[in-house]
Amino acid sequence: MADARKATTIGELRKSGYRILPVREEIRKNLMARMAEGKPLFPGVMGYEDTVVPQVENAVLAGQDIIFLGERGQAKSRLIRSLVDFLDDETPVIRDCEINDDPFAPICLTCRNKVAEHGDDVEIDWLPKDQRYSEKLATPDISVADLIGEIDPIKVAEGRYLSDELTIHYGLIPRANRGIFCINELPDLAERIQVGLFNLMEERDIQIRGHRVRLPLDIYVVASANPEDYTNRGRIITPLKDRYGALIRTHYPRTVEEEMSIVEQEHSRFADTDEAVIMPDYMAEIVAEFTTLARKSPDINQRSGVSVRVSIANYETLAACALRRAVRYHETQAVPRVSDLPYLIASTMGKVELETVDDGRETKVIEDLTKRAVLNVFNRLFDAADFEPLMLRFEEGLEMDAGSDVPSFAYTERLGDETALAPMINQFNIDPKKQEALFAAGVELVLDGLHLNRKLNRDKVEGKFRYRS
Repeated sequence: MADARKATTIGELRKSGYRILPVREEIRKNLMARMAEGKPLFPGVMGYEDTVVPQVENAVLAGQDIIFLGERGQAKSRLIRSLVDFLDDETPVIRDCEINDDPFAPICLTCRNKVAEHGDDVEIDWLPKDQRYSEKLATPDISVADLIGEIDPIKVAEGRYLSDELTIHYGLIPRANRGIFCINELPDLAERIQVGLFNLMEERDIQIRGHRVRLPLDIYVVASANPEDYTNRGRIITPLKDRYGALIRTHYPRTVEEEMSIVEQEHSRFADTDEAVIMPDYMAEIVAEFTTLARKSPDINQRSGVSVRVSIANYETLAACALRRAVRYHETQAVPRVSDLPYLIASTMGKVELETVDDGRETKVIEDLTKRAVLNVFNRLFDAADFEPLMLRFEEGLEMDAGSDVPSFAYTERLGDETALAPMINQFNIDPKKQEALFAAGVELVLDGLHLNRKLNRDKVEGKFRYRS
């Protein structure tokens, strides 16, 4: 058998014995091959292994169009774009065809005429899979012409008649023929546009204007939507809902560990930051715990959702705080601390919506969630009773100032020889003399954890936190 990949004409492709599969069969075939090999199906998508992914597998194997239903920041777009990986690396198309016609079964008039005239001598191209995906964000101003097609006035001006099929300018959907077409935020499409999708979803063809043109398109249709919009009456028409074979509900990470893994994968990276900043596990856990608590808070609008992007932005903010401090005080290591957490207000506000609008309340809600996150993480790591010797020192008159702008050596000078901090030093395996930044961060966790457990008082003095008995 000849090498199909080297074929440049329909005749050469035919002689090679190459078989062109409908897009649904192509995706099914490659999905099953990857499943049989035990390879990851959706690399980079975490927390869906036992929930969403099996549903996607079923939908693809059943050849069903899919709508992903979920709040913002639930990897809906990433899942949809990952479907491209299940297409063949390349597929043959008739050269210069606007809608990627199958060389063996062309559907547009131009290609049908070309094949009728030149037969097997018609030239072909090999279309890579990344060019077989088309995506459109639904907005109220989208027209039928954008998605389906319209009369091209330039072609009419060139002398063609309006009744001539060749005057048509194809929209996004026909141009996605033999590939995957995605509509993001489907309910935002105007109802008349939704009606225009009926034929595509059911009969697999489209009709353009008053032309007697029917294009039997080969398209895998996927969409995304927010549950609140999808279920509101009038936002999406019932017949269109009925035409999607599978509705798959996405969700936020179910555990703090999953949230931390996603943040570690997705946060921005800079060479100097990666080299200098050390993010203690407990600080990353506080970031994830904060988001988890926000998703349960009655003060936050849960219909809007609390995206994983909140965790990612907060993680990046803490790293920036640590780097800023290290640069200012010429420290070789930059480590985020509990005293950096007030800066999360800037990276959280705007990403969450309160149930009640009240000036200044948003800041108070974020501060309260931050305190609860620190308390929960501290209590998972330690028992306040472990630090009885330290609390005794405070009862004897010890006071300690902590803050985002306090250099790390100040903590070592003040508490570096403090055996009462042994539980923390041993837990985090820190050498106070050699790892001053890590020691300072650990001290702040202990002090704030004891304060939140009502073992120490904390006052705000000249921009710093002063801990005392």
